[in-house]
Amino acid sequence: MSTTIAVAGKGGVGKTTIAAMVVKYLIQNYSGAILAIDADPSSNFHLVLGVDLEWTIGDIREEMLNKVKSSLAMGGAAMGSLSGGISKREYLDYEVRSSITEGKRFDLIAMGRPEGPGCYCAVNHNLREVMDAISSRYSYTVIDNEAGMEHLSRRTTRDVEHLFIISDPTRRGLLAAQRIAELRNELDINIANTYLILNRLNGEVPHPLTELIQGIHVPFLGVVPTDEQLAELEFSGRPFVDLSTEATSYLAIKKMLDQLELEPG
Repeated sequence: MSTTIAVAGKGGVGKTTIAAMVVKYLIQNYSGAILAIDADPSSNFHLVLGVDLEWTIGDIREEMLNKVKSSLAMGGAAMGSLSGGISKREYLDYEVRSSITEGKRFDLIAMGRPEGPGCYCAVNHNLREVMDAISSRYSYTVIDNEAGMEHLSRRTTRDVEHLFIISDPTRRGLLAAQRIAELRNELDINIANTYLILNRLNGEVPHPLTELIQGIHVPFLGVVPTDEQLAELEFSGRPFVDLSTEATSYLAIKKMLDQLELEPG
């Protein structure tokens, strides 16, 4: 069994930074293998994790469709195989596994660009099976989501144990968090636990924001303060997994995650 953690929020609230700190926390406190999935089309999770990114699932999907078109012209794709006799599932399985980027104690897969025009149903079905098979071999899967959550049910059939909705200390951020909290009930996957995290706030939560937080109707896990160490890493281009375990932002994340049961079931 494995534990899946998803991080979501509108653009610019720091969800990728927090997803990186979740990966760091797991490395520091648990022994299992970790799979990081960059599900945001902007594909910058690898930057904060300090690894290179050469190939994405979006690239593989488009290449697959090109091969299907070529094979269809030769009479192969309709029978479920590509030129050379390889099945579409076998092709995707090989290519996705080849696209995995290895880090220290974690691996990374990037979803990349969204679908273009055309029919992707069959390809996405095969991709779901491949991604589920790969992620099931890891103790932990950490997903850095795009602003919305719709892709989760398109990319995986696996349940999510913990969903962290990230907001900055603004009304717009919290309203976006509320929409994400409402959307989670419409997905085709089960999300067991949902929490709200407020990012980049020093001091007490202002009263007007407290009222908005209460209206989201998910447990408020805590606040991550602004952190000069994070800013220094950003300016220098160093990965956020290099953040000191004594940094105020990391200690805040650690305090939150220490409250949760993250051991694989």
